[in-house]
Amino acid sequence: MFYQDHPLLMWLNHRVLFLREMIRLEGRVSMGLCLECDGPNPEYKCQDCFGSELHCSDCILSVHKWNGQYFERISLKALGLRIQLGHVTGRQCANPHRAFNDDFVIIDVLGIHEVALDFCGCTMAESHKQQLLRMSLFPSTTSDPKTTATFHVLEQYHLLSFESKISAYEFYHALHRMSDNTGLLDRYESFMRMIREWGHLKMLKRSGRGHNPKGIDATTQGECAVLCPACPHPCKNLPANWKDAPQRGIVADIDTIIWLYGLFLAIDANFRLKRKAVSNDSVDPSLSSGWAYFVDDEAYKGFLDSNLDNAQEKSTCSSHNAMNMADMKPNRGLAATGLGTVDCAHHNMKWPNAVGDLQKDIGNLTVCRYVNMDYLFLSTLRHTVTDTLNISYDIACQWHKKLWHHMAAFPVSMQLLPAFKTISFFVPKFHLPAHIEECQTSFSFNFKSGVSRTDGEAPERGWANINPIASSTKEMGPGARRDTLDDYFGDSNWKKVVKLGHTMLNKLKDALPERQDHHEALDDLEEGLRGEYSAALAQWREQVEAWECDPTKPNPFERRVEIVTMASVRLELARDDQNDIQMGTCLALHEDCTPSVLISTGLELEEQQTGLSIHASDNQEGKLLQRNNTLQHRIDTWTKFQELYMPSLAVLHVSERSVSGGITAAVTTPETIKIWLPSQIGRTAPCDTRLQTIEWKLRYAQAHDALRSLRSNLRAQTAILKYKDRNLRGQGANTRARNTLKAVEARLEAAASTYERAHKALVVLAPLVNQTGWHSSLRPLNRTNIRSMTDLLWGESEGTRKLSWIWNMRGAAPDEMDNMRIEWCKARAWAMRWAEEVELLKEEMRRILQFFEWRAQCWDECGLEDALHDVVDDDEREGLLAYAKCQASLCRRLAESFRTSWTDTLALADSFNKSLVTQQDKDID
Repeated sequence: MFYQDHPLLMWLNHRVLFLREMIRLEGRVSMGLCLECDGPNPEYKCQDCFGSELHCSDCILSVHKWNGQYFERISLKALGLRIQLGHVTGRQCANPHRAFNDDFVIIDVLGIHEVALDFCGCTMAESHKQQLLRMSLFPSTTSDPKTTATFHVLEQYHLLSFESKISAYEFYHALHRMSDNTGLLDRYESFMRMIREWGHLKMLKRSGRGHNPKGIDATTQGECAVLCPACPHPCKNLPANWKDAPQRGIVADIDTIIWLYGLFLAIDANFRLKRKAVSNDSVDPSLSSGWAYFVDDEAYKGFLDSNLDNAQEKSTCSSHNAMNMADMKPNRGLAATGLGTVDCAHHNMKWPNAVGDLQKDIGNLTVCRYVNMDYLFLSTLRHTVTDTLNISYDIACQWHKKLWHHMAAFPVSMQLLPAFKTISFFVPKFHLPAHIEECQTSFSFNFKSGVSRTDGEAPERGWANINPIASSTKEMGPGARRDTLDDYFGDSNWKKVVKLGHTMLNKLKDALPERQDHHEALDDLEEGLRGEYSAALAQWREQVEAWECDPTKPNPFERRVEIVTMASVRLELARDDQNDIQMGTCLALHEDCTPSVLISTGLELEEQQTGLSIHASDNQEGKLLQRNNTLQHRIDTWTKFQELYMPSLAVLHVSERSVSGGITAAVTTPETIKIWLPSQIGRTAPCDTRLQTIEWKLRYAQAHDALRSLRSNLRAQTAILKYKDRNLRGQGANTRARNTLKAVEARLEAAASTYERAHKALVVLAPLVNQTGWHSSLRPLNRTNIRSMTDLLWGESEGTRKLSWIWNMRGAAPDEMDNMRIEWCKARAWAMRWAEEVELLKEEMRRILQFFEWRAQCWDECGLEDALHDVVDDDEREGLLAYAKCQASLCRRLAESFRTSWTDTLALADSFNKSLVTQQDKDID
């Protein structure tokens, strides 16, 4: 239960009055005579002066007096001024009531001032708080206020906090020192309370809640959020018949293709926006739970508590395991370990009811549980009825698997009907390289039709703006933090709205030449394929179109050649031995050791030959000596079998033992013994061709295994580094992350060494077993090749970056037909994505203009006399009318500005290569 005498809760009972008075000031208020000369039709009001009175043009100048040399600065209180409040504001009151021994405090942009103030005591006088509000003074409490802040200072801090991220503490104490550098006049708590109430009222005012005849309490979930005008909103900016648009196919007007009306959402988590376990909802309640971007906290926490026992599925993607090593860090003393959000993936705007806290899991550890993201995702989808959804999440490959199963536990109002919607899941482009190879083709924005050039990384760009306030919000109570973040998200959305004219124009200017270039590149490629590959080209087109319509069909972007691994080669050799035994043609010289077992065991021994660290502790050295003794015994046993198959090595072994007799034992450790595999002998000694062939097969597979290990660990390294940079702060967390990175780097070094040994052996064995063509896939490895897909070499830029050859390998010898198919599929995908980008940008521009017109009409309706007939006060009615007309005018001015700046480029887009059809149309032709 909340404390009933809590100042914020008491203020909520008067919230309607505060909002009405704020909107009332949008009008002229004193419509009759000039305050100074009683002249008719005053038109001017000073924003820096107390009160809302109007002046004529002559009097407004005389009020701000020039003494002939400079503007005089004199304290009004020193001149004996007493501020008079009342229903006839500023004029002599018949029954003035002195205020609290003249110790009233006003917080203004010039400092914090003690003033003398008289309330009106007439029978027609308004309440004290109402008298203050009509002077543009915001009372700190609703019961006997002794402190106020001017509307001007509240607005100034409001905007400064958005732009500079200055904290209320810093701002207030700067004001304090301007007027009283002793710190004796402390009204910080009052200022904090007024700031929260001011931000809340501005949100209600801008969302039109002051014009709703049903009142503030009729506000619904998410109704105060600033919507993205470019996203599809049925009944707001989509055609009336948008549901009747065809799913796919050739149409004269591409605007009737249903994918253009799809909604792009991006899910992400931010572990920087924590909150300490201070205060609680009773002491610090939220003013608008669920009215903007945060979900309703009570319902959200109740649902999470009821699903605490639900086990989270184990990930099947290797990148998640690497991330979990960094995620699982202690978070003692925290009530919220971060935020989960759902954003517009194209324009980076927060969606209504799409933000919620992340909580600690068992063991005081941070875990971004699927149930949190399920709730936020389903919560925000209540605000749309679009049928096509494109969902981006950096772990979408795992998260989406049981989403519909989990949905059964949610309230009916939050459940979707997936059978009646087209829903696609993607991994953001920057995150994709950290995933396994299967995910890189199945969840890529690059390959799926109808997604244009979306990258899914929009939330990552937005965190840079909000992260600077993490140090402030971390110390706040739950209600203050939610209200503050709601305020920031609303401002961020609005700034993106007013910049859409510039943003959309630049995107279209970039997309037009790219569309042309990629279509020409596709035409050139297809021209080269016609003839020898004509039949294959038709088959490839059929396959890729089938996959686009049904993702369960074979993915044309995946390589179909068999992947070579050490395990598969060993199995093949074992089957050969089995066949030889069954056919009676086995040539094994020992019943326990066939030629394949001999070479395979030799490679295993080579892997185990690692040195002893010179800085090892006694305990470590003891374990290593035991391991070395075991290894020495295995090598001695293996050498006896080896001499059966390779008799010429007996002389080499005797020579080695005689030489080592005069050298210290440290030199003759197992790590220094030469295994003398066929590749190490080469042509210097006779060797059975069968042994050379077996080693070739095993070395070939070993090289591919090593490359796969390199790629996997480079993906893990990239994921951990990105997570560390985004979310980890403090010595402890960074130390744990560095230890994880050291382990990854050790595996990278081991994989590189293994590949180098395998490649060296292949170079020696290739001419002996007549193997050719393998050099193009297994190249020499140097340290500059060991880099992630996004790393740049010295002197490279993003536009000139070249991918390391290790990422072009997928496991087996190059298959020309397979490579040509994949290259054609990719070229086709690039051309289609850029064509879609142009069409989607044109559609989004149309939606933006229609959205502004819809919004302007809503404000026009709010300003109709019929809508205001219940408002008795003439000044209040004028304020409501003035604000509605101002907002409608603002929407139309934005629309006209955007339309003017887009006209030439849109005309160019319409006339630019009219004969150029989309690649989809061309494929069907």
